[in-house]
Amino acid sequence: MATAATPAPAVARRGTLVCASLTARSPQEMAAEVAAAAALGADAAELQLGCLDGFEPRRDLPVLLFQPRLLPVIVTYRPKWEGGQYEGEDEPRFEALLLAMELGAEYVDIEFKVADKFLHFLSGRKPETCKLIVSFHNYEYTPSVNELLSLVDQIQATGTDIVKIATSATEIDDVSIMFQVLDHCKAKKVRVIGLVMKERGFISQILCAKYGGYLTFASLEKGKESAPGQPTVAELINKYKIRQIGPDTKVFGIIGNPVSHSKSPIVQNQAFRSVGFDGVFLPFLSDDLVKFLNTFSSPDYAGFSCIMPHKETAVRCCDDLDPIARDIGAINTIVRRPDGKLVGYNTDYVGGIAAIEDAIRASQPTNPTASPLARRLFVVIGAGGAAKAIAYGAKEKGARVVIANRTFARAEELANIIGGSALTMAELENYQPEEGMILANATSVGMYPNVDETPLSKKALRNYSVVFDAVFVPRETRLLREAAECGATVVDGLEMLVRLVMVQFELFTGGMPAPQKLMREAILTRTQ
Repeated sequence: MATAATPAPAVARRGTLVCASLTARSPQEMAAEVAAAAALGADAAELQLGCLDGFEPRRDLPVLLFQPRLLPVIVTYRPKWEGGQYEGEDEPRFEALLLAMELGAEYVDIEFKVADKFLHFLSGRKPETCKLIVSFHNYEYTPSVNELLSLVDQIQATGTDIVKIATSATEIDDVSIMFQVLDHCKAKKVRVIGLVMKERGFISQILCAKYGGYLTFASLEKGKESAPGQPTVAELINKYKIRQIGPDTKVFGIIGNPVSHSKSPIVQNQAFRSVGFDGVFLPFLSDDLVKFLNTFSSPDYAGFSCIMPHKETAVRCCDDLDPIARDIGAINTIVRRPDGKLVGYNTDYVGGIAAIEDAIRASQPTNPTASPLARRLFVVIGAGGAAKAIAYGAKEKGARVVIANRTFARAEELANIIGGSALTMAELENYQPEEGMILANATSVGMYPNVDETPLSKKALRNYSVVFDAVFVPRETRLLREAAECGATVVDGLEMLVRLVMVQFELFTGGMPAPQKLMREAILTRTQ
């Protein structure tokens, strides 16, 4: 029997720990990944023994658990029936976990289904320096709050040091169930790891720090995730600033589908930290805005950026609307007041029009006393929330607005609202009443991953002197590339985003001045 080793010194506890889950194929590579995780700032590392090729405990564990070790480790040897790779009998697996304990592992993870059997196998041989994690995974869905609390009690009854429950999100609202469980356990002083897997559960990996989760898991880098929807160590620490998240942290985010492309979390989180504001900005992947707002209704969920397909639905969700947002009939920003009431704003209007005006002033002679949009023919493609904002803004600046949309009835409806005219997309292809027209694409056509799509042919683009595209991923869309080739001044969606996120920051923070230089640099560079 191996002699018990002295474990690596535990990292001083700083709220929720960040644990890098490692999936290397050789012991040497996995040991090197522990050092890499430490360099990234992780607090612990999970060694997934089932990922190792030809794993032999007595040969490989000394390599993995050599001393001195840079991070405390969790040793996991997950069977296939619980989502792992191990397919053999329990006893050889139990022997490997016991050996890991004796060699100084700080934590060992065993599945709830066999926890009693494992503890009987140990017969009191677990070193005091090793903490036991008893875990339960549901890869299909998230049970109810009562079911999970009952499960916590059952896992606690095994005598475990730490309870771990990982469920799966079929919708983002499932995450609130886990937060209620974490809240309950925090009040009872029960150490719990509670996470929700898959993309719609992503926010649980970060906000568990707000609700007192013992630790959260992260991958070493993209493509090395050990569970679906897992962030990287760098994302948790640098992008979402998990170290600064606590019970009083205000939560903000971007609601839509898709949201993974958005730079807003990078920009707003950097801006919050630069001014010392206790907030975190997250991506909320949601198809049902009404249900989302009803679920995450705590005052701590203090503000949201709304993107497609929610901008018009958001109007009906708000208790009060800014006058401009009311006129436009679409909002992209919601702020929850301390009394819980929701107030809607439209910063697309400010961001899009200012970006177009600035580009025209920089490239063409203009009258300094008037908007460069005044009396110009301004064609908007689209009839949704973003199109309404751009059309409204152009009209307010004195432009003559034309709406073109795939569904002509919607184009007519918007044109009637703002006092403009409407065209079918077929008519737009040959539309050339005058020189110097301005075109604004306010649809998602050309957005990643459909980067080869464009709302208008290159031939038709020759009729415009300025072309704006609200799409910002990619920054140079096919529409903008072909417009530039035709000699037009082009304005990309990131220029609109720069301006609108600054206004949103001030709304979210109660009027704190936006750190403009920082926010512009964060948007216009490929920050990870």
